Amino acid sequence: MHGWEAIRRRPGMYVGSTSQRGLHQAVFEVVSRAVNEVLAGRASVVEVVLTPGGGVSVADDGPGVPVEAAGDSVGPGLEALLTRMDDWREPIGHNAALVGFVSIGPCVTNALSSRLTAEVRRKGIRWVQEYAHGVAVAPPAAVGRATGSGTTIAFRPDADIFETVECSFDVLAERFRELAFLNRDLDVSLTDTRPSGEPRSVQFRFRGGVRDFVASLDATAGTFLHPDVIHFEWEDPRMAGTAEVALRWCDTREERVRGFANSRPTPYDGTHLAGFHDGTAAAINAHARKCELLTAADPDLSPDQIGEGLTAVVSVKLDHPEFEGATRNVLGNTAVRTYVGEGVREHLGSWLEEHPEQAADIIGRITGTARKS
Repeated sequence: MHGWEAIRRRPGMYVGSTSQRGLHQAVFEVVSRAVNEVLAGRASVVEVVLTPGGGVSVADDGPGVPVEAAGDSVGPGLEALLTRMDDWREPIGHNAALVGFVSIGPCVTNALSSRLTAEVRRKGIRWVQEYAHGVAVAPPAAVGRATGSGTTIAFRPDADIFETVECSFDVLAERFRELAFLNRDLDVSLTDTRPSGEPRSVQFRFRGGVRDFVASLDATAGTFLHPDVIHFEWEDPRMAGTAEVALRWCDTREERVRGFANSRPTPYDGTHLAGFHDGTAAAINAHARKCELLTAADPDLSPDQIGEGLTAVVSVKLDHPEFEGATRNVLGNTAVRTYVGEGVREHLGSWLEEHPEQAADIIGRITGTARKS
């Protein structure tokens, strides 16, 4: 077996499970294409709508997927996108976002849907094609003139495959919110028309990027040791990518450090987070000793001590991210640890030098806590 037959026979191999978690992965396979149209500068907005009966619609205002029937030769066409895994390529480059954990492409969603309708508005023509259980009902058909451009893929997950076809509004909203924090150019909306009464709708766009992300995580943290979120980003050709870090210390004992690689969460650590902890400890200890906030007899402050009360978001975007394990949620690029560590040490060290009073408050709190423990 191959293609849609293989996907329908063993769906867990392609979306992780047939539970609601797998259902959400099927949604992300379609959303990923639309999000990366925005990040590539070809579209400005992504709109996701949940409809009664488990339906999902994903739309963007990009140039529209090429259509083979129109003689388009720019990249894989609509039918290839929706039926062939080998014609889908996971978005690469540090400007691309990995929305889900699978990244096989919309063909997986098509195969796992009882119905799917693709609408393409391209070069002034509106094209429509329908599928049933991953198989085209008919070739793409030109059905009139198009207003604007873009691609809309509407699908109904197959109830014979998934344990539930009802997506969680909150789970999808949280992931889209993360993506908007991590990609300042992204504008994504989620609308739920399933409940009776007025639809629920949220729209995410955060001009402050990960700085806004940290402020959001800190919303219930209590007293801040310094009012501003520390933020820096840089590009390092040695790791073929960029890094962005935002952090702030609060008067709590909890550490909240979130890591992302190419916009994919890395909840089980990774080389970028190890580098962040290395660099933070190096910068704090160097400044503390320079300003005699640690005595010669005092040992260096450990990353665990420095992490108390710390909220941080560490986002790296690499041309060639390497993930470990079947779930691909640990970043494994060895060199990233060194280069992120160097960057954090340099940029945080400069911030501490430029803000001596706030630096003294932070280090004083850390050393005071360390001596009590």
